[in-house]
Amino acid sequence: MQIKELLQGIPACACGKAHACPIEHVVIGENAFASIPEIIKDYKHILLVADENTYAAAGERVVLHLGRRLESALVFPGDHVVIPNEKAIEAIESHLTESTDLIVGVGSGVINDLCKIVSFKHGLRYDIVATAPSMDGYASVGSALILDGMKVTLNAAVPRSIIADTAVLAQAPVEMIRAGYGDIIGKYSCLNDWRLASLVLDEYICPTVWDATMEEVEKTVRLADGIRACDEEAIGALMEALVAVGILMAYVGNSRPASGSEHHLSHYFEIIGIERKEDYLPHGIDVCFSAIETARLREVLLALPSLSGFTYSFDEEAYEAEIRRIYGGVADEVLALQKKLGWYERDRVSIYREKWEEIKKILADAPKADEMLSLAERVGLDKNAFYGLYSKEKIDDALLYAKDLKDRYSVLWMYYDLFGQK
Repeated sequence: MQIKELLQGIPACACGKAHACPIEHVVIGENAFASIPEIIKDYKHILLVADENTYAAAGERVVLHLGRRLESALVFPGDHVVIPNEKAIEAIESHLTESTDLIVGVGSGVINDLCKIVSFKHGLRYDIVATAPSMDGYASVGSALILDGMKVTLNAAVPRSIIADTAVLAQAPVEMIRAGYGDIIGKYSCLNDWRLASLVLDEYICPTVWDATMEEVEKTVRLADGIRACDEEAIGALMEALVAVGILMAYVGNSRPASGSEHHLSHYFEIIGIERKEDYLPHGIDVCFSAIETARLREVLLALPSLSGFTYSFDEEAYEAEIRRIYGGVADEVLALQKKLGWYERDRVSIYREKWEEIKKILADAPKADEMLSLAERVGLDKNAFYGLYSKEKIDDALLYAKDLKDRYSVLWMYYDLFGQK
């Protein structure tokens, strides 16, 4: 589906729901910044938010187009990664005035998430000027934040406008471009998780959204050579795919079409990295290689001849000890979330046994690990960046306990239910 078509929504979808998208403008292409004056003409007191790197990439030109309507600007330092936490949110809020009527973010993931949550909290609209095709959250309702040390995704608001100049996107750091590609091919994993959750837990699924998301994944795979070459047309098409997936998330009101087990692993590496002051990779690159790891889990499950010998047991004391060993200072928050959900109190093994043949068909429908690795390597993603940074112990811990950061079922839960207590 084309973005123009997606913006119109689906008033009566076959899934039984109406899908709407309140985004008003999406401008992706050459000289896209020329559209800014018309887009912001009804606003007079604009707050611009960027960091030093994104300001250098596009901020100066955006400021020229905003003209006298720019009331204030916040530019975060560029010598370290901006963490989307309480401190960063407060920094933006301190620049709001009673007359502020629009926030314009210039950046990618973190800047977008911060503008999204601040605009939502204060009843403002926001526009985002994208500086890299690095992730799929531009158009989504979710704001990925780190609050009280936990990675959380809060439902907030979609931007009023998304503006992306392909010349700027093509000049983004190569790692960020590869991250955007990695974020998209990670959908092979989460879309499989969505089908699995629908079968095991009877979770809502929209076939139209599922199909449209897969269409964007397959289109992006065909762009791999152009993306690797930083071809401006291919980079623009990658950006369109990232925005389209975000709109599809907005359709269902959450990130389910685009985030599953592979994102849980990525969030785990980020949270653990921050907690232990250890390095971690850009989100989309972590997602890509995490999807390879979840593909391996599916292969492990498919290799089981039957489930006749499996029973579910849960040792709460041993589990809490593991969570405290792994999560350290944020362990209490993780334990509280899972206690609230009560998922460890449920025996899903009987469901797996009953629906084993259907489950196997779903698991087998996802690409295998070596196929996923081949897709990653097509754009120059190097597995040593992932496996050289994260130890086998850290990855093994993630496969068992990254799921505990979220309230979403995925193949990680099935893997734990069958092997976690053994």
